[in-house]
Amino acid sequence: MSAQGVSDQSFAQGNTLVDVLVSQGIIKTDQAQSIKLQELQTSKNQEELLISSGLVTEEQLARSKSALYSVPFVDLEQTPISPEALAILPQAVASRFLVIPIEINKEKKQLSLAMADPLDISAIGFVEQKTGLGVRPLTALPSQVQKLIAERYSVGLAQEVTQALKEAQPGSEKTVDVSRLSEVISEAPIAKIVKELLEFAMKSRASDIHIEPEEKGTRVRYRIDGILQEKFTMPRNFHDSLISRIKILSGMKIDEKRVPQDGRFNFKAGTDEVDLRVSSLPTVFGEKIVMRLLKKSGGVPKLSDLGLRGRALKNLEDAVLRPHGIILVCGPTGSGKTTTLYSLLSRINTPKVNIVTLEDPVEYKISGVNHVQINPDAGLSFASGLRAFLRQDPNVIMVGEIRDSETANLAIQAALTGHLVFSTLHTNDAAGALPRLQDMGAEPFLLASTITAILAQRVVRKIHESCKEAYDPEHAVVEDMKQVLGKLWPFDSFDGAQDKSAQGKPVKLYRGKGDGEDGNTGYLGRIGVYEVIPVTEKIGRLILERAPAVDIQKQAVEEGVVTMKQDGYLKALEGLTTIEEVLRVAQE
Repeated sequence: MSAQGVSDQSFAQGNTLVDVLVSQGIIKTDQAQSIKLQELQTSKNQEELLISSGLVTEEQLARSKSALYSVPFVDLEQTPISPEALAILPQAVASRFLVIPIEINKEKKQLSLAMADPLDISAIGFVEQKTGLGVRPLTALPSQVQKLIAERYSVGLAQEVTQALKEAQPGSEKTVDVSRLSEVISEAPIAKIVKELLEFAMKSRASDIHIEPEEKGTRVRYRIDGILQEKFTMPRNFHDSLISRIKILSGMKIDEKRVPQDGRFNFKAGTDEVDLRVSSLPTVFGEKIVMRLLKKSGGVPKLSDLGLRGRALKNLEDAVLRPHGIILVCGPTGSGKTTTLYSLLSRINTPKVNIVTLEDPVEYKISGVNHVQINPDAGLSFASGLRAFLRQDPNVIMVGEIRDSETANLAIQAALTGHLVFSTLHTNDAAGALPRLQDMGAEPFLLASTITAILAQRVVRKIHESCKEAYDPEHAVVEDMKQVLGKLWPFDSFDGAQDKSAQGKPVKLYRGKGDGEDGNTGYLGRIGVYEVIPVTEKIGRLILERAPAVDIQKQAVEEGVVTMKQDGYLKALEGLTTIEEVLRVAQE
């Protein structure tokens, strides 16, 4: 359909938008009359007035426009999108006009185009001129168009990779001189695909890239703000070439596909540089690659920037200022434990202090700190490295992780001989660290005298400030928050039905509406939720009695410790994160 065709049809109808909504039973006749009257009295059109009044949903409005203008409606969540169609229109054009190409009919030389505004004549004309194809406009929900532009274009990823795939069509391979292997690899289209995948990961603040073989294709997923998101799929016949390219960069054996391998390499884009830890794993459909991105620039954040505050921050800083003892950071993989440890080290890093770290791998490099990378193949483990450290006259020792009884006992001995020891432990909460160490063979009387503080943490996604909105939570949600927070609840209940603060204002929670900058998720960045248990005299007595984690947690709460879930709920009330995020990571 041409631009002129849409224009003629739009004026061929005698009805207006509100008349169509009345005929569909969505609004009443008196409401339609009111909208028509407001249209005459104001400079707003019927669509703007319907949106502001809240009489119709976005989908009802779009379907009514489709009926009024005889432009077919398309549900983008249920409609497949052709990569070929996507590649023909640049993202800048799609974002400017709020359109997304769906498919190309080569016989008719026609492009099916989903549009937020199917009557945008200038958009249709521009796209026809840009692509050389006739445009068949389709009515779509504006929110779905925005979401798909962010997801499918992936900041240019789809077009760049599609172009590289065309250059790397099977059958184009040539015999390569081994002496020129590195030069040829850097020029190959497959190398360009790897470059685009890595650059997009850096732009989108991804922490991991997953390249996963499937029966009919290869899926590429990114972990952004802790959540995996599928961004791209590629034909199956390119998988082996892509994996070989990454394995060569990582120093792995490309001819070994039967066993897992590990490697690493650096990648620089502009002024930013990342260190990539690469892991390969044989699956039934081929090798899967996961790349963990570790930023080399940006510095180490302060404890307050991570989300630590109030009593938790004070308890932790008191423990850090002691000359000896053990401070443990607990949580599952990916919960930000290492970042917290580095923030603690930066807090006490001065020329007067000798700090040595033993890590796998070294994720940050701090000036003035002696970093050591473990090397099990050469016999340098956490235990052997810690034993060697004690002969290096250290003041502070950081051990990446306590994994076995030997490392646990050496850490205790280091603390007893006047060293400050930092380490991590994989437990669900802070109180669970003490029984875990006892299971490793650590004596309770030694734990009670050496451990000064235990910190447990999770990371939650932060609400994107530019699209944050407040809403009234359900009464059941408010009651649950009140029960969990107890004395920390900052509001008063009002007549058991409507929850209000002491000032008489309704209790509010917050969420993000989603926009292009945050990938339409409503979140941008992450923040931690914490609990810090200082080992007080009463808690030390419970350790000596081999008390279970539940009793230790109960005593800590009685002494004023804020639990992770409480910390998360307080951050949700402040509008830093959502209640859903807190429950995702801290649900008991």
